[in-house]
Amino acid sequence: MSSVARPIVLFFAIVYVATNLRPALLGVGPLLGSLQKDLGLSSVASGVLITLPVLCFGVFAPFSPKLLRYTSAERLILLNLILLVLGLALRSVLGLFGLFAGTFVIGFSISVVMVLLPSIIKHHFSARAGTMMGLYSTALALGATIAAGVTVPLEQWLGGWTLALGFWLVPALIAVFVWWPYAQEGGHERGRARPALPKLRHSWLAWQVTLFMGFQGAIAYSLFGWLPLILIDHGLSTLEGGLVLSATMLVQVPSSMVGPWLAGRIRSQSLAILLMLLLVLVGYLSMVYAPVRWIYVWSTVFGVGFGGMFSLSMALLVWRSPTVLIAASLSGMAQGVGYTLAAVAPLVMGILHGATGDWNAASLFMVLLIIGAAWSGGLAGREKFIEADAAP
Repeated sequence: MSSVARPIVLFFAIVYVATNLRPALLGVGPLLGSLQKDLGLSSVASGVLITLPVLCFGVFAPFSPKLLRYTSAERLILLNLILLVLGLALRSVLGLFGLFAGTFVIGFSISVVMVLLPSIIKHHFSARAGTMMGLYSTALALGATIAAGVTVPLEQWLGGWTLALGFWLVPALIAVFVWWPYAQEGGHERGRARPALPKLRHSWLAWQVTLFMGFQGAIAYSLFGWLPLILIDHGLSTLEGGLVLSATMLVQVPSSMVGPWLAGRIRSQSLAILLMLLLVLVGYLSMVYAPVRWIYVWSTVFGVGFGGMFSLSMALLVWRSPTVLIAASLSGMAQGVGYTLAAVAPLVMGILHGATGDWNAASLFMVLLIIGAAWSGGLAGREKFIEADAAP
């Protein structure tokens, strides 16, 4: 291994790249009012704008590992970081067309990077894969928290939504230069014949990991989309609803790091997964139905459970993969199906709320998602590996 690929330097590069994979997405929501005012964006178009990158994840993630037949994971990540920068620029300068076209490019580029980074971690940090995936998840959560907290102040400081959205181009451009040496290094596949990627659709363990990823993603995007409105209907002001969501996202940052670190020190992660989902269940139901004076207590409970749930779902991509290629294929399969479910679940929540006029049916749907996550996560958490001969 050359000096450019020393683990400590690569660790910081992975973490920095990961922090850039959420602000481009979560920076839009707080600016929807300005976008609707300046561009005449309807409520339907706003919903499409929010859902578009998540749908891109579901559509393109399964195909991302196939690109490894043509070049290394390191080079693919660099190319898609460049695409991310271009998408951010396009979204900020070409009005309504640029907004949607740039969002599509952003969704495509992030879907590829998110699928390939776990294979990089599996290759270079195999002995500490759980801890590294926890730090990777923490970086994702940190990027989301920063975006949620500073987007509106950026709009005020910079004088409009175009510069507020375009601001995220700067750290993304830095990520290109941070990752550049690893693409030049050529990656761990350079100079080798590229074997056929394993197909995991016949592996029940791969489906368990995939379903857990899907259920936790459905929980996450449903709550990110609807929690402020749920809390407002529960008696909080608009500002308070946003603050509770921000606090929830902030709490998940440390739990995203600690969860896999602890779970990786036991043979089976099933108990840790079930504990995190119990916190999610108790926290959600209490936020919706308990007295609002305890709202920050329950949002903390939910945030701790959610951060651990998400980071454990990411860590399973490497814990259950005996090889780098299986890790890449499992990452594509799990995130592809997972983000497709994640795109559908908020729509179901909205339909149930609109049909009933309250949040009871939607909350029952949320409980069913948590039960599904507990079932699939409990199975996926057992100490097993995906067999190579189960993925011919």
